[in-house]
Amino acid sequence: MNKSELVFVPSPGLSHLIPTVETTKLLLLRDSRLSATVLLLPPIIKDTNAETYIKTTSSNPTFSPRLKFIHLPPIQHSNTHFFEQFDCQIPNVRHEISKQNPRPAAVVLDLFCTEFVSVAAEFGLPAYLFFTGGAICLGVFQHLVSLRFDRNEDVTRYKNAEVDLHVPYFSLPVPAKVLPAVTVDEIFFPEIFLSHFKRFSEMKGVLINTFYEMEPYAIESLLSDDKTPEIYPVGPVLKVESTFIDEDDDVKKWLDDQPENSVVYLCFGTVGVFDEMQVREIAKGLEDSGSRFLWSLKRRENSEYFEGFLERTKGIGRVMGWAPQAAVLAHPAVGGFVSHCGWNSTLESVWFGVPMAAFPMHAEQQLNAFYQVKEMGMAEAITLDYQMDFTGVKPPESVGWEVIAGAIRRLMAEEGGSGVRRKVEEMGRKAREALGEGGSSYNALTLFIEDVMRNVD
Repeated sequence: MNKSELVFVPSPGLSHLIPTVETTKLLLLRDSRLSATVLLLPPIIKDTNAETYIKTTSSNPTFSPRLKFIHLPPIQHSNTHFFEQFDCQIPNVRHEISKQNPRPAAVVLDLFCTEFVSVAAEFGLPAYLFFTGGAICLGVFQHLVSLRFDRNEDVTRYKNAEVDLHVPYFSLPVPAKVLPAVTVDEIFFPEIFLSHFKRFSEMKGVLINTFYEMEPYAIESLLSDDKTPEIYPVGPVLKVESTFIDEDDDVKKWLDDQPENSVVYLCFGTVGVFDEMQVREIAKGLEDSGSRFLWSLKRRENSEYFEGFLERTKGIGRVMGWAPQAAVLAHPAVGGFVSHCGWNSTLESVWFGVPMAAFPMHAEQQLNAFYQVKEMGMAEAITLDYQMDFTGVKPPESVGWEVIAGAIRRLMAEEGGSGVRRKVEEMGRKAREALGEGGSSYNALTLFIEDVMRNVD
């Protein structure tokens, strides 16, 4: 029986690491001929959650015989731009691949690790991309690469522009204001980002953490594009077995006492931190909406106003730090999700049938919010183009409490506002069908495995 070793290189952020490793586990469960090595790049910031996740996965007897993790040592670099922390690891990646015996069948790279495609080529190995975002985002990156390098267009002119773009992967015109800042804002070196993503065309194929029924228009557009490698929509790949830990027992008990679909959950991702003014606006909006709530707030405010808010909402709301998001969304009391619209959170919203109110902050979140609200009608909008300012150059934006309160009321209405609850619940059923035997994602994963096995000598 031919066996096949895959080498995965995820970027170190938890939102990229988890879906990559969970996809690796899914492949190993599907085919006993497969084994995998995951090369772990040094983290930008120490993350104990990532460390715990890797340790737990490594010790899982279901996978440990065929799944190994290798921590790559740090390398000094000038840190002139974001990609240097990844590109400088080329010698370490080359060294680890050279040690693999037998020879790997393929290398699977993260979006931020596309420079490693040259290392795969040195060894005559096919390279695949694992894209942790959605097909719409992949399509937009592809479109902007084409504008910049095929048409020699200065895409930075779209920064904050009041124009709509006709992007082949959307059925609606896309406002320039929802384009990922990393592709149009000079502060983030868009030329470097797009140059790295241009190497996408050198991949043999692309695994995407999505499913056909979620993004049919974008997937069909990618499949019909002769410049796009083979596409494998294999999602939603999620870590959904999250449970409440001991210190969260009182939160779970509180949720257990709430009526079904009555609690709105607020969480804005691992780096979603607001300034004091925006925190107050959210608090006032929550209070005015009259909804029960559970708010995962990374940085607590100690002002007199916020303490008064906590006192006034005692009994109908809870504020906590880190929250086990999957466990919260799975709880029957939770009926709405105020979210930053990161792709993992978007997929969790769908999986658990909990509709979102969109409050995007950075990266591709504005694009995800636009798609969910405008194209799919599966989310309410608080804002679609809010941008976190990482530079401190301009005053922070602020979304008013009236807007927040109105969106929460629509979200938590019995019928889910404009039918969003029904649509999300239906898409959740389709997600499970996609992963089941004979489903669209199941079949896509089968095709990928077949393609990999053809690479084995």
